[in-house]
Amino acid sequence: MENRIKTLFKRKPQGLLSVYFTAGYPNIEDTVPIILELEKNGVDLIEIGMPFSDPLADGPTIQQSSTIALRNGMTIPKLFEQLKAIRKYTQIPLVLMGYLNPVMQYGVERFCQEASEIGIDGIILPDLPLSDYVREYKSLFEQHNLSKIFLISPQTTEQRIREIDSHTNGFIYMVSSASVTGGTNGNAVANTDYFQRVAGMQLQNPGIIGFGIHNRETFTQACNHASGAIIGSAFIKALVREGSLQHNIKSFIQSIKQEA
Repeated sequence: MENRIKTLFKRKPQGLLSVYFTAGYPNIEDTVPIILELEKNGVDLIEIGMPFSDPLADGPTIQQSSTIALRNGMTIPKLFEQLKAIRKYTQIPLVLMGYLNPVMQYGVERFCQEASEIGIDGIILPDLPLSDYVREYKSLFEQHNLSKIFLISPQTTEQRIREIDSHTNGFIYMVSSASVTGGTNGNAVANTDYFQRVAGMQLQNPGIIGFGIHNRETFTQACNHASGAIIGSAFIKALVREGSLQHNIKSFIQSIKQEA
């Protein structure tokens, strides 16, 4: 079976909306309801955050959601238990995003096998070095049909980007600036030289822009420079507004997609 991420990009090469949320937040059993509501409201790709106590790439909003999720009792075994029947209800591409330490403690081979069995399509581990991935884990990911998605930034050299492109399959996560997630100061998609440089490289994998995408304007601008954009912190904030989970998700996604 072809990986759902590849199928998605063939079907919709532009204008993709990817949404990140932290598993176990706001409440421990919200994971599956959030996935289903996101799909119902037209999201194309979902990134499920595996909470970790020291999320180095994440800003205050996602850090706080991770702290609460861990306090709620979210773990990798708990998440896999929640997702074990998810493919009965949805075929939307699902990506797990987290950090290497909990995955190593769980066992990388076991993690890949169980993620594949429940229907996960891709993995993002920002602190897994490319060289370690190629040497230790690439064959495991490929064996289990899991896309390994790497991050690049404006500081990433062309040689490094091409190396990443040659070892991944799915998409490349284009960090908009040298910052942590959730930043809304300035224009997250103002670095057009960087986006144009990457576009001009004609990579085999499409790019999606993340970090600082928080409203319709920044989402639309990002889609002008890449295949789509990722929204995380702004969505996590929206989850805990007054009102039901369903209402908050619907109103937030509508605010992003209108006229986008």
